[in-house]
Amino acid sequence: MTPQLPPVAPAVTAELVGALSPRLRKRLDAGVAKLTARPVVLDGDTARIAVDDDTDLELRAPGGVVTSADAIRCGCLLAPGCLHRAAAASAAPVADVALITDAGTDTRAETAAGTDTHRKTAARTEARTGGSTAGDTAPPGDAPTPAQRTAAGAVHDAGAAVFEAGVDGAGAVLQAELLRAAHTARLAGLPRAAASAVSVVTGLRAARSADPAYRLADLVTALRDLLANAHRLPYATGPELAALRGTARQPYVPDGSLRLYGLFSEPVLTATGYAGAVTWAADADGRLYTVPDVAPGGSARAVGAADRAVRIGDTTLTHRELSRAGLAVSGATVSPTGRLGAGAGVRAVRASGASWRSEPLDRLWAMPVAEQASAALSRDRTDGGHGLLFLDVTLLGTVREAAGDCLLADCAGVTVRLAAAHDDPALPHRDNLRLLAGAAGTRLRVVARLTPGPLPRALLLAISHPSDPEGRLDLGLDRLLHADLPTPGRLPSAVAPPTPDEAPLHLLRRRVHQSVSGGRRVLAFPGSGAHDGRRLRAYGLATAGDLLDELHAAAADRARDTFGRLLPADTDQFVRAWLAAALYTDDVDRALCAAAWGADPGRSSPLAV
Repeated sequence: MTPQLPPVAPAVTAELVGALSPRLRKRLDAGVAKLTARPVVLDGDTARIAVDDDTDLELRAPGGVVTSADAIRCGCLLAPGCLHRAAAASAAPVADVALITDAGTDTRAETAAGTDTHRKTAARTEARTGGSTAGDTAPPGDAPTPAQRTAAGAVHDAGAAVFEAGVDGAGAVLQAELLRAAHTARLAGLPRAAASAVSVVTGLRAARSADPAYRLADLVTALRDLLANAHRLPYATGPELAALRGTARQPYVPDGSLRLYGLFSEPVLTATGYAGAVTWAADADGRLYTVPDVAPGGSARAVGAADRAVRIGDTTLTHRELSRAGLAVSGATVSPTGRLGAGAGVRAVRASGASWRSEPLDRLWAMPVAEQASAALSRDRTDGGHGLLFLDVTLLGTVREAAGDCLLADCAGVTVRLAAAHDDPALPHRDNLRLLAGAAGTRLRVVARLTPGPLPRALLLAISHPSDPEGRLDLGLDRLLHADLPTPGRLPSAVAPPTPDEAPLHLLRRRVHQSVSGGRRVLAFPGSGAHDGRRLRAYGLATAGDLLDELHAAAADRARDTFGRLLPADTDQFVRAWLAAALYTDDVDRALCAAAWGADPGRSSPLAV
């Protein structure tokens, strides 16, 4: 994937790849690799690539998105049926479905901020509609339509193909089939399924391009959500069906006058080629609101967006300033997730802010940690909630994880792991954590985003200033200095972190992940994990052991015809076994996470499908 290229609509990539001959399809991955090595020149809404000395390739993206196949032009002799156009579409980021809808041609962004992307286009839509955008695009009714059933089947089949290919074999052609399924789902009124398919494609491209931000767990989650949605949707009715359909755009409703107090700002940098910042604020009752500014771009935009003016009313506040100041809004419009609208009737002026240790912001930290964790886990599963935690912690030291070191902190008797929210070197998250690692014993008030798992873990977003309790720092935008830390002589001694005693659920989770990275065949080898099922049952995880045995059996189940030749594998059987294992693992992880935080497991781990 080449982030310098403008995002391309899923339907455009599917159309261009589908038009290739079988011979050219075999060469598509090599064409993508060659094209990504070429420099990109940006000229307004046009991106140009010199394929060779005599051939130029152009991608025209009015509004920041390539929305038609005609917008990709090549100067070679074989155009328009050449390989270059399809390779360019396959190398570019996938356009967000919500942005395409708002532009007039067309739920989970990787984070809570991901649902708040493309504010600029949404603002234009609000101005046309008086501050309210269209809500659910799905037709009314208590049962899925025939078109939706067909679209769900297409999404399911495209997702199942990943298990036959594995990450290494999931090239541009397979990705195009997923994007075609996403387009079909969108047309059928299934924006949630369409977004899930796009997320899977984004994960596959990140894996194949060795993107440092790629995480196998994220790809597994995207594929699980896609298959769970497609599996359940044909049988759903009522509120469950509405949730599975999803919404193409957030509906905005009038909310009168608001008095807001800035909390913090966080940079947004997604794998799909969007970047910017989101500022969080709270009202006097503790309700959270977001003011986003996210558009196509890279790390430079993520760093610079904090100093851009907030586009609400006539205020000249920047995101960085708003995170510490206040805002008085009249004629406000707000989405169900708390995103502030920017319609023509909205007015906003600067107001005084509040420190984290004074009202009304102090009440966010007054809620017990267990209640915060329970609410964060529940919202994360049901409506893509923000998952924010407001914690008073004492730094203990560091602990090494596969993705790098993270901080250990004591929070009301719970040992919490605080990790960097983003690893991109252009953002200061990781550097700030390294400095904090040397400040064991420091007491801080922090904002973090809960990460579901068997241990208490969260992504660190903002902290109170180590030397000035009334000040605060946004760890994705501000850089800590050694001078900001208390002198070692004033620090209490650090406490050694406890060694966790974990049930071996990783034996099942590892096979769930291997099925995606290496494909179904990885689990079909004789003797592969033969003793893992018995070990799980020995720890009292009988269901996990049975699911693992079923997963191995489904992977190895290959019948033969009368001549002894292997018949095609039963893909549906394996997908059902994998999906059951993936959902079980996720629910157990959430139950363990709730227990680790002292929360109610029953409230925090509802089944999503």
